[in-house]
Amino acid sequence: MRSTVSNNLKYLVGSYILMLSVIFILPLYSLDEYSILTNTTSHLGAQNTPNSCIMNMTFASLAFTSIWVGWRFLGKYWFQKIALLVFGMALLMTAIFQHAPIDVTLEYNIKEDQLHSLFATITGFSFSVLAVSIGLVTKGKSHKVLAFIVTILAPLLSALMFYEPTENWMGVWQRFIFIGMFGWMIYAFKNYELKI
Repeated sequence: MRSTVSNNLKYLVGSYILMLSVIFILPLYSLDEYSILTNTTSHLGAQNTPNSCIMNMTFASLAFTSIWVGWRFLGKYWFQKIALLVFGMALLMTAIFQHAPIDVTLEYNIKEDQLHSLFATITGFSFSVLAVSIGLVTKGKSHKVLAFIVTILAPLLSALMFYEPTENWMGVWQRFIFIGMFGWMIYAFKNYELKI
């Protein structure tokens, strides 16, 4: 089982590297008013936004590879597998149902924007459930502590995105969430040993 996870981990690492590239390079090829500081990755994949398909394909890649690798890692732990599946599918839905564009003069589908927000919320919540539930079944005190820290940091950084005066740094907070969330997943799937 461990060797299967290690062999497949390269796909999640590849998606992670793709994400890192896209969230920092794609803003140069998006709308002129796009700012890494104030705009999120959802804005990169927004409706009627130049090159939005690149961000949305990245969301889909992260969703599929997280499920692919995590499913093997989690083995017999069905609660964690369900949390992983909800996380991955909700992330995929954020690629399908796209955010409203930052350019308010562009037309967009309000219902699609609302669904994007719903699935983004489910993605964050299910990630926290996944992280804490992995923390409960992993061996090693340091791995448990790290899982619980990630569980707390994800919603804390999310809250900063909408809390004045830190909301002007929304793009920074969300990038920290994505980098940390998927970085932790790669680390956990490679290094954590689950209780038998």
